[in-house]
Amino acid sequence: MAVQVIDRSLMTSDQTDHQAKSVGSGGWVVSFLPGRTLTIEQATAAIQAAEAVAIVGALADQVGLTTLETVGLAIQESPWPEYVEPVRRRLSWLA
Repeated sequence: MAVQVIDRSLMTSDQTDHQAKSVGSGGWVVSFLPGRTLTIEQATAAIQAAEAVAIVGALADQVGLTTLETVGLAIQESPWPEYVEPVRRRLSWLA
């Protein structure tokens, strides 16, 4: 993942088509967040989030799910409890 800033006015990525553009006075707008003005740090985080979504999408395809299904299920479903090795009882008559 590589976010690049071009001429201090355009932020792009090699992982997603989403972009951020400088609007002056330190403000940035991101293609998937219309109507919001962000700091450069926030815009960078937004583009990195879009990159992560692209990666999740590729993995979701391999499992036969959509990106939204994968994220939703990963958030909703509780993980299994930690696996604990069963205790083997020592049979007194074998000792």
